[in-house]
Amino acid sequence: MAELKWWQKAVFYQIYLRSFADGNGDGIGDFPGMIDKLDYLVKLGIDAIWLSPHYPSPMWDCGYDISDYCSVAPEYGTLDDFKRFLNGAHERGLRVILDLVLNHSSDEHAWFLESRSSRDNPKADWYLWEDQPPNNWQSCFDGPAWTYDEARGQYYYHYFMKQQPDLNWANPEVKQAMWAVVRFWLDLGVDGYRLDALGTIYEHPEHPDHPVQLTLAELRRASELASTARERKKVEKYWRDMFQYQWGRPHELMKELRSILDGYEGDRMLVGEDDDISYHGDGDDELHLVFNFPLMRTARLTPEHFRANQADRLAALGKPSPPAWPCNTLGNHDSPRLYTSFGDRLHNAELARLHLASLLTLKGTPFLYNGEEVGMTDLKLTDISHFRDTMGIWYYHAAVDELGIAPPEALKRAAVMTRDKNRTPMQWSNSPNAGFCPRGIQPWLLVNPDFSCGVNVRDQENDPNSLLNFYRRMLHVRKATPALVEGDYHEVPTVALEEILAFKRETPDQTVLVMLNYSNQARTLDLSSLGRHASRLLFSSAGRSRRELSLDALQLGSYEVLITEL
Repeated sequence: MAELKWWQKAVFYQIYLRSFADGNGDGIGDFPGMIDKLDYLVKLGIDAIWLSPHYPSPMWDCGYDISDYCSVAPEYGTLDDFKRFLNGAHERGLRVILDLVLNHSSDEHAWFLESRSSRDNPKADWYLWEDQPPNNWQSCFDGPAWTYDEARGQYYYHYFMKQQPDLNWANPEVKQAMWAVVRFWLDLGVDGYRLDALGTIYEHPEHPDHPVQLTLAELRRASELASTARERKKVEKYWRDMFQYQWGRPHELMKELRSILDGYEGDRMLVGEDDDISYHGDGDDELHLVFNFPLMRTARLTPEHFRANQADRLAALGKPSPPAWPCNTLGNHDSPRLYTSFGDRLHNAELARLHLASLLTLKGTPFLYNGEEVGMTDLKLTDISHFRDTMGIWYYHAAVDELGIAPPEALKRAAVMTRDKNRTPMQWSNSPNAGFCPRGIQPWLLVNPDFSCGVNVRDQENDPNSLLNFYRRMLHVRKATPALVEGDYHEVPTVALEEILAFKRETPDQTVLVMLNYSNQARTLDLSSLGRHASRLLFSSAGRSRRELSLDALQLGSYEVLITEL
């Protein structure tokens, strides 16, 4: 078996910088705060950090509208603070990848200010301009995708909000400038990039109209009201049809980017915000990883869903040569929190443990999201003045003003769709502001009040039965068990019970059996068909004391995570 790269063995941990740790007491997360928490991350057991945007930004889209690609937002610190953070992480054996936003800049970026200043400016063609909107395209955030600029007397295109104009990647000067940005951070020592919205970089060259006779607000409302499988399928088709001409596959561009990273020492890596396996190219010339988003696109995580997902995904990843490496996640800054989205309100604590165990034992590189290790939940916002997510604020006003929805109902719907709910400050302790920032300081976004109910790091730190310590134990078991890191995945067909997820992870030197009971009932399994009669206990969430387990009549407790070595 070939030696794995560091990014194949690592467990990544996404830090949403603005909400992670406030080091200077102004209510905003920053680099000094993160530096102070590096030892916490080492103790947790993760191997690499994905850092959400840290660049200067007007914050229309929480940092994804970048006004300077080669600097640090003043509220987060200085470039020297970034270097201290990066060096501190590397000294502790942690890798760091950054968010790379290729599709667009902020409308306050110097490039756009020059481009809009006149039609004969040297950067006039760095963005996409038209005398009149050439089609009926919509922004995926806030209505029409073409916005009129009075200074230039033309319309510019933006796939996201109007404060995020799309760059013109057909212009070689744009490409040269962005590749200089890539090299800037690689020269400082970052270990790679998570590529934001790479599918939106190119549009259909003929700019045809889409066929959907709805506005974006109307389509969002239709999504909310769809109550049957047929209605939901129809709405899904509307979403695809509305944006079909605004997506492309920039494979040649990804090959150029990959060649830049391959020129650096240290196996720098790329992971794309996409689930399209074609971005692996021939297996060795485009992206290193793409996310297995289909794994989290379900109302419930069940053994049946895991089995079907793995069968499809691993087969597809095996087609490139060399085969592509899997990458699994169940949550991030754009999706509801894991504890909320996949809980059942009765057994949330047990299910949270099963979901982590599933993620860490499947083949591939896992990505975690900060705060899930203490069971942080979605915040229920009850006042539009508390929103910070521009998309949520837009939808509230569009629902009231355009669709005639009553404000209480509009607020309820906006609170569900806003990303504020899953971006709240990290809950460090049962103290004012959850220990994120000092007493008397207003944090940039409301703190979820459940921090006072044990959902915080300090209360769970010394509780051996806490979710935090379960995360630590599971991460340790994964790291200490070679087959869980590099072994092949094989479903165990002898387990026919719907509630049981059972599979093997195998290397030439080790075979590990993973059994996850997604039921509140104990089960007895006959695994003698595996050709073994006993196995050695590696981990159990049920507190087993016997190290040798019989496979002929194996008792599996309710919601138990059981990992044994055959």
